[in-house]
Amino acid sequence: MARYLLRRFAFLLVSLALASVVLFVLLRMLPGDPANALTSVGASPEQIAAARHSIGSDKPLPEQFVHWLGQLASGDLGTSFVNSLPVGPEVASRMSVTAPLTLAAFTLAVVLAVPAGFVAAHKRHTWYGALLSGVSQLGIAVPVFWLGMILIAVFALNAGWLPSGGFPPDGWSEPAEAIRSLVLPVVTIALVMSASLIRYVRSATLDVLGSDHLRTARALGSSFGRAMWRHGLRNASVPVISILGIELASTLLGAVVVESVYALPGLGSLLATAIAQHDYPVIQGVLFVSTLAVLLIGFVADLVQRIIDPRLRGRLSGGAR
Repeated sequence: MARYLLRRFAFLLVSLALASVVLFVLLRMLPGDPANALTSVGASPEQIAAARHSIGSDKPLPEQFVHWLGQLASGDLGTSFVNSLPVGPEVASRMSVTAPLTLAAFTLAVVLAVPAGFVAAHKRHTWYGALLSGVSQLGIAVPVFWLGMILIAVFALNAGWLPSGGFPPDGWSEPAEAIRSLVLPVVTIALVMSASLIRYVRSATLDVLGSDHLRTARALGSSFGRAMWRHGLRNASVPVISILGIELASTLLGAVVVESVYALPGLGSLLATAIAQHDYPVIQGVLFVSTLAVLLIGFVADLVQRIIDPRLRGRLSGGAR
């Protein structure tokens, strides 16, 4: 296991290094000049040149890249071109909104999807089993921004139970208001995510229900619940864990849509503003942190799979990946 962890950690570092190169190169290929955000309309060529020199965009690209890598190695995400503020604290401040939003929505989606997916598989020949399958199919087709607007209209504008958007100016120093402002965004993401998760849980459960080891356990006298708990749950959870990792990562990356609908000051709004202003350090910082989070999620999901599945642990002891 130690050898596997070292190998996976090395792979994570290599992936992160390649991602940093791709991020840097692709950003420099975007049209537009970041110096334009620092100068007024009709600025002279001398003023634009001075602005480029002040932010270092007039230096050769290899030199800019080496400078950025040096900053990353020291834990510094750079300084914004626009407001000259450190990117790291700004990203951390926005993560205090995006991370709770993502984790709460993910947790709620799992709580909804796992039992619903199991019932949809086990009771697939009943009307409510078919209903759960149909609702999950419908939920996948619903755009998240459309669902967000429906929830705002029903629970915020009409009922007045929850705020329609925004976040407390003092952030989590007002925990009750912060939680209230995240309720609708969390429910929006969780409903859309649970629709797809139900399908995966249902599929994994159907595979287990038709497996030989479950039938053998039932033939030896085990009840259905005991057989599922001892023999089916572990086998069904292995493919679902991979999907959970993918869903968690995609939710983190796709939070920009929900944050826009609910006017939340998270990573999504920070990234959108930085792209409009060609603020390369902020864009690089947000994307780098997001990429690191996605790689860590994949690492943890892969590790949990190998802990749960004895067959994968056997591959580790045999030296194969």
